[in-house]
Amino acid sequence: MSFKYITRIPSSDEIKKMIPIDEEVGKIKAIRDRMIKEIFTGESDKFLLIIGPCSADLQEPVMEYISRLAKIQEEVKDKIVIVPRIYTNKPRTTGEGYKGMMHQPDLNEAPNMVEGIKAIRKLHLRAIRETGLTGADEMLYPGNDPYVSDLLSYVAVGARSVENQQHRLTASGLDIPVGMKNATSGDINVMLNSIKSAHISHTLIYDEHEVKSSGNPLAHAIMRGAINQYGRNIPNYHFEDLNQLVEEYLKRGLVNPAIIVDTNHANSMKKFDEQPRIALEIIKNRIYSPTLKKHIKGLMIESYLYDGRQERLEIPGKSITDACIGWKKSKKLIYDIAEML
Repeated sequence: MSFKYITRIPSSDEIKKMIPIDEEVGKIKAIRDRMIKEIFTGESDKFLLIIGPCSADLQEPVMEYISRLAKIQEEVKDKIVIVPRIYTNKPRTTGEGYKGMMHQPDLNEAPNMVEGIKAIRKLHLRAIRETGLTGADEMLYPGNDPYVSDLLSYVAVGARSVENQQHRLTASGLDIPVGMKNATSGDINVMLNSIKSAHISHTLIYDEHEVKSSGNPLAHAIMRGAINQYGRNIPNYHFEDLNQLVEEYLKRGLVNPAIIVDTNHANSMKKFDEQPRIALEIIKNRIYSPTLKKHIKGLMIESYLYDGRQERLEIPGKSITDACIGWKKSKKLIYDIAEML
């Protein structure tokens, strides 16, 4: 055998019984889900900001960050819906390094997947109870979804996962928006095929059952830039890129042709502090173009308490994965966006 069996992973039902939601949390999520859904269907003209750390590493600084977001949300609620990034799984290009809270809930200890599953559920639940904000997470592993499906209001499928069949089929059964990132090559056809797949019904294995999905009309595009054959970053947030995506969307007749733009990753050329400039350029293009205003529903921004990143966790609230803009810049950016909308 190539695998050493460590411990049995509890079922989603078992975990949910250990860490249940209450009626109040359920009500908050229902209200938030409706608000966010209406942005994608065009029933609301509010703007979506999916903002937060590259990875949720420690519960306390993450909660401090979300608590600050909640205060700003109240101030900009007429124009913006804020969804905190609570990314508890971190894709690694080579498989090395910190893989997120689900793998390693205690950074000083060895990976522990059972405790990690409990930790990510507790974090998402705590965020809702203490701040009233429901979060976004990345569907790095489709098998994780049943453990947090009653807590999330937004799911992203990453650039390296967007071609994967199980991600696409799982997305087709979710009743919240699922953002499909363009592939790292930049080929938007891969992303559009994934969106189409998520829009339609499928039979698949989910949560230890054979299930039939309903199809998810809220699946949409996330533009995150690309990497060419020489390893160079290629942004795709510019006016021409986004108009071309709208054209391709419409050619295919896809419902709710919505776009979220990721201001970091290849779009920022890995220069995290370019994110405010990029965000405001996108808002200006939205103002200029009725087409882009209609289809660009929001931004995805990597932000934490402190600027940059660190190799080891020495400063809580500073990223140990991708570099993020700090709180001061993040706060100003949110206010600037609200003023322009």
